[in-house]
Amino acid sequence: MHRVLNAKLTYEDYASAPADGMTYQILDGELLVTPAPSPFHQRASKRLQRQLEAFFEDTGVGEVFNAPLDLILSAHDILQPDLVVVTDPTIISSRGIEAPPLLVVEVLSPSSIKHDRQVKARRYAFLGVAHYWIVDPDARRLECFALSDGAYQATTAADAPTKVEISGFTGLVIDLGAIFR
Repeated sequence: MHRVLNAKLTYEDYASAPADGMTYQILDGELLVTPAPSPFHQRASKRLQRQLEAFFEDTGVGEVFNAPLDLILSAHDILQPDLVVVTDPTIISSRGIEAPPLLVVEVLSPSSIKHDRQVKARRYAFLGVAHYWIVDPDARRLECFALSDGAYQATTAADAPTKVEISGFTGLVIDLGAIFR
């Protein structure tokens, strides 16, 4: 007799993933496996991180974390966004960030476009992440979304080399020219 298991994956399953250079995430109980990001992806992420740190950490408003770092949003949602901004230090544990942060940033890669723009966006909204940004290195573009009534609404979109003030974050100006130089 054969049994079909429809159980959703959990943190324990995730923690047993091999250390093989791939990125493992669990989204609504399903395993996502992607290759390591490209140098262009990492460069854009690092440069945006510096600007976010200058705003959030230098003003004492929050702390910026970069991948790889586990964002544990439920028993069946363990993700590794490129950047996370936390304003409540009580959600930081030895395992990772264990509640919705203020902001999640995903930098697009060819292998992640559909998941980042659609699947992850819906899941982050469902799980209560207040702000979601998408960085597109190929288009040299930043798109910002804010949670409203359970769904993300576009608040800011701009292309390099613009300096753009981010809606919902008074005084935060992102220099896209510096990110995509």
